[in-house]
Amino acid sequence: MKKIVSRSFVKNIALAFLGVTIACTVNSCASSAKFQTSSVVPAAQGTVKVKKDRNKNYIIKVDIYNLAEVERLQTSKLTYVVWMVSGERVTKNIGRLTSKSARFSKSMKASFETVSSAKPNRVFITAEDDGTVQYPNGEIVLTTGNL
Repeated sequence: MKKIVSRSFVKNIALAFLGVTIACTVNSCASSAKFQTSSVVPAAQGTVKVKKDRNKNYIIKVDIYNLAEVERLQTSKLTYVVWMVSGERVTKNIGRLTSKSARFSKSMKASFETVSSAKPNRVFITAEDDGTVQYPNGEIVLTTGNL
């Protein structure tokens, strides 16, 4: 009877160890960074999560809270643009930030998600007059450190 109990105990420990190892491996494939405190919108907070998918592309997810409407900034603009700096030091417009409601003022939440073949080293957000600009012209509202 004792051998059955001890085998079962050892089997449970081995399964638990395997589960923890798999969980750590999955989490190590994703990186996360918080945006640094902004001098333009000090109350704004947010995170960037980068995860590699099965096609070896990078899923970039941005969530922002307490972000003021872009028209209410000291230098009024039309839209927030999300940028990434890749390992080749190339800065690329990866899209416009959209609020979770029609206006930022109601929920003060915004999110963004895209896929890139290049790994982002840094993500930042600017306020721009045009969402399709190829180079950042506006003031940097939020930025991460290195991812």
